[in-house]
Amino acid sequence: MENYGCDMRGMLSFQVLWLLSRRPMHGEELAKELEKRRGDKPKAGTIYPALKDLKDNGMIRGEKKGKIIIYSLTPKGKKGVKHAMDYFCRCFGDIFADNK
Repeated sequence: MENYGCDMRGMLSFQVLWLLSRRPMHGEELAKELEKRRGDKPKAGTIYPALKDLKDNGMIRGEKKGKIIIYSLTPKGKKGVKHAMDYFCRCFGDIFADNK
């Protein structure tokens, strides 16, 4: 992915929450979905600490199924993703409207 001077890596937690609001996923599924949207696949050393942080903050839970852990939103995570989406739209919505 070409770098245009705007680093979008700080949005990882928001993107993970948003993806999990669509359906539960394991880490590799999340990484592949993020790659589709961002153009580069996050490394395990990036995604798993983010998942741990979200879990520690009560936003997601992990359910072990065999060797993999399936992540899903908690009630707090559902509220959090809605709040984050509202905030994102308030902050950046006019950028998309101006760009048409």
